Amino acid sequence: MKIRNIRFKSIEARRYTDHDEKPRQIRIDHNSQITQINKKSDNLATIEFQYTASYGAVGMIKIEGVLLYENEDAKKIADEWLSKRKTPDQTASRIHTAVMHSCVPEAVGIAKDLGLPPPIPLPQVRLGANPKKGEAGPEVA
Repeated sequence: MKIRNIRFKSIEARRYTDHDEKPRQIRIDHNSQITQINKKSDNLATIEFQYTASYGAVGMIKIEGVLLYENEDAKKIADEWLSKRKTPDQTASRIHTAVMHSCVPEAVGIAKDLGLPPPIPLPQVRLGANPKKGEAGPEVA
């Protein structure tokens, strides 16, 4: 199974609050969904997707795109999508992973431009003799 040629069709990002407003805690929810699967040939299908990073009442980032799915079961996957709006779990997992791997780095840059926290957890560096148990970050020399 090959997933290739991931292209973005649209990017929408909004910050709902003022930059001066600093909320105490922001919950960032990620969502990836397949919006359409079209058969191009027996072993090639185009898959349209949507990725959303939601910052609750603070803002949102939405990316829509398309990728090429190449495998001998592409026709079957497209037919099943058209009839049931469902894909096999293993295939869906690969597709959503590819979507996240391409969209999250793009969303990090967009979040920076809007003054939003990055949609990934940043590593914590703790220096000192006794870092708290369970909170150890990367080792710094």
